Amino acid sequence: MKKIFIVTGEPSGDKLASTVISKLKYLNPEIEYLSVGGANLKNLGINSIFDLKEITYLGFTSVILNLFKIRKKINFTVEEVIKFNPDILFSVDSPDFTLRVAEKVKKINNNIKTIHYVAPQVWIWRKNRVKKIKKFIDHILLLFNFEKKYFDEENIKNTFVGHPLLETKDSAKTIIDNLLPKDKKIISLFPGSRKSETSILLPILIKFIQLVNDHHKDFFFYFHVTKENKSSILNIISENNLPNVDVISDENIKLNILSKSVFAVSKSGTVSLQISNANIPSIIIYKLNPINFFLFKLLANVKFANIINIINNREVIPELLQKECNPEEIYKTVIFFLNHPELIKKQLIECNKTLEGIKSNTSSSDQSTAVISSYLIA
Repeated sequence: MKKIFIVTGEPSGDKLASTVISKLKYLNPEIEYLSVGGANLKNLGINSIFDLKEITYLGFTSVILNLFKIRKKINFTVEEVIKFNPDILFSVDSPDFTLRVAEKVKKINNNIKTIHYVAPQVWIWRKNRVKKIKKFIDHILLLFNFEKKYFDEENIKNTFVGHPLLETKDSAKTIIDNLLPKDKKIISLFPGSRKSETSILLPILIKFIQLVNDHHKDFFFYFHVTKENKSSILNIISENNLPNVDVISDENIKLNILSKSVFAVSKSGTVSLQISNANIPSIIIYKLNPINFFLFKLLANVKFANIINIINNREVIPELLQKECNPEEIYKTVIFFLNHPELIKKQLIECNKTLEGIKSNTSSSDQSTAVISSYLIA
């Protein structure tokens, strides 16, 4: 029996991994799996060697403060991978954790093939990392076609598979019309998946909602969250007595709610691609502690936080970062856009044009599955 060990580092990686593994399980139900994963892989019947929450950190200082704990988890994961002795180590995103595991595993057992999904953002910083990756990664799966040149230069096997968030979903739509509030315009809110993100952004977004409610009575808000965060965020919403707010974690319902939204406020990250792909106008918010932000500005090779803005080298989607990431600025920006439909139209046209340039012609999960299968057969 063939075996695959999946290593993720946060809920978004767990979600990406599950899109590939679900197809792989369908094509070859005989494969045995073990993982460092979350709810999405668990739903596929794949056990995790520990809770994903134990390694989900944000920012330089958080990592430094938890360095011993993270190192311990890396070593434990390596031990479990070697013990499991898989044919393939499939690492997904979160390079500071997953690639360190892959590097150590490769040194111990060179026969284990290492495939990494979601290339580290070498175009933002640490371009020299590509040379290091060459020593322990057998194949890298790229979300964006502009990344190929960095890995081709070092003769690292790579495949542009496209981003799964940009794929057209074939699954039947969940009927939610009867559940939606009547005569209300929906605003979707994305506070992040990491606790360190939600702890900063959630209070800001709640005050933003209160500001909207003070001046407008025709909006309803949905927080799009992970299953792991849902109950804690629901409690906070309840404590603030906000009747026009709900929290959703089901993926099909999320997509349907998003498609019926008039606007979205999202933390910086890949979810912004999903919002743009749904043809919904948005703004990006993010806030780091001052030390982390200083280090980011010092080390980063890009001016923007959002991938669409980075590709265009200009602000297509407004970014409210650091001091500008406050309830008043978010309120002013959202209402300004809603009052100026010509700005919304312009943003959507530019986003769609950008997305067409980075979409794969086929399915990301299908291409990724084909690459993994080829290593199982070899």
